[in-house]
Amino acid sequence: MKYKLTEWIVGEDDDYVIINKPPFIASLEDRHTSFNILAAAKEIYSDPQLCHRLDKETSGILVIAKNPEAYRSLAMQFEAREVDKVYHAVVNGVHDIDGVLVDAPLYVGASGKVRVSFSKGKPSATLVKTAKAYKGATLIYCKPITGRMHQIRVHAAYLKASLVNDVAYGGKELFLSQLKKKFNLKRDTVEQPLIKRVALHSSSITFKNLKGEEVTYEADYPKDFRVLIKQLEKNS
Repeated sequence: MKYKLTEWIVGEDDDYVIINKPPFIASLEDRHTSFNILAAAKEIYSDPQLCHRLDKETSGILVIAKNPEAYRSLAMQFEAREVDKVYHAVVNGVHDIDGVLVDAPLYVGASGKVRVSFSKGKPSATLVKTAKAYKGATLIYCKPITGRMHQIRVHAAYLKASLVNDVAYGGKELFLSQLKKKFNLKRDTVEQPLIKRVALHSSSITFKNLKGEEVTYEADYPKDFRVLIKQLEKNS
């Protein structure tokens, strides 16, 4: 399938292009696939650079700088923690998280798995709150203060609220049969989970453009996340 970066653009000016990245597409070169966001951007722009990254499975807002000055400006804003990012995630279980600041240092082990470590970890903080609790799952909003690898996933697990389908950090698959009382599976078929990836979406970003104006961009849910929320709404 041939992808087109232009189909995902949610905002653009002379210095930045902002896209709604679909799930299962790598931000940078990936040894498992030739297509990635940076390579696609290079087909259109002369000198693009990704201002941040999203995990391959994660969908949502991604900012691409069109020139070195734009990249430098946003990099400095990230460094100074002046960029506001909001993620939406669906977690296993019912949780009432009332604006909790998870201040738990994160450490990347030799295997590449991230864990909370108060002795070895780097300072990491995420603001987490419940948006809506459903039957067996909860939609949460997460605002990362720092930008560590797998930060939201590990901090959610730290709250005993692992993300749906995030097997690496204690999450479990979610099936319609768990939500629907009278669920009948067709004979000789195997039930598929409601979402086949970690249930995480980068919903919005706020930063200052090169004119010094504060700008906000938002990304709608992709189809799989939308279907997941729809089934939770319908069966709760």
